[in-house]
Amino acid sequence: MQLLRIAIASWLLVFTSSAFSQATVNSLFQTDVADVTNQEIVVLEVNYPAGNDSPVHRHNAHTIVYVLEGSVIMAVAGGEPQTLGPGDVFYESPDDIHSVSRNASATEPAKILVFFLKGKGAASTEPAD
Repeated sequence: MQLLRIAIASWLLVFTSSAFSQATVNSLFQTDVADVTNQEIVVLEVNYPAGNDSPVHRHNAHTIVYVLEGSVIMAVAGGEPQTLGPGDVFYESPDDIHSVSRNASATEPAKILVFFLKGKGAASTEPAD
């Protein structure tokens, strides 16, 4: 009986490792979230035309930007601008002011995914005070 359990466990280990051997998982971002009561997650795709930028704004949300295509320049008030390319991640806390948000290229478009964890029904973006 013990030998049968070992054989089954070995088979499962070999099967599951080979079944997932084609996939790779890269941890891109992780942060603690204190309270998620009455919250929702919203995911947006944002396409920046060449040379496009956004006015200074805030999200009142935990905000994660993931660059899909092109390059963008992002910064929060008090922080240094960061140039991000495909696969790069940028984070804003609910208290941050998004002071720089623009396409880094004057000739090529850029595309990002934006993930918000925010109050249910609250606006995703609003002008900064």
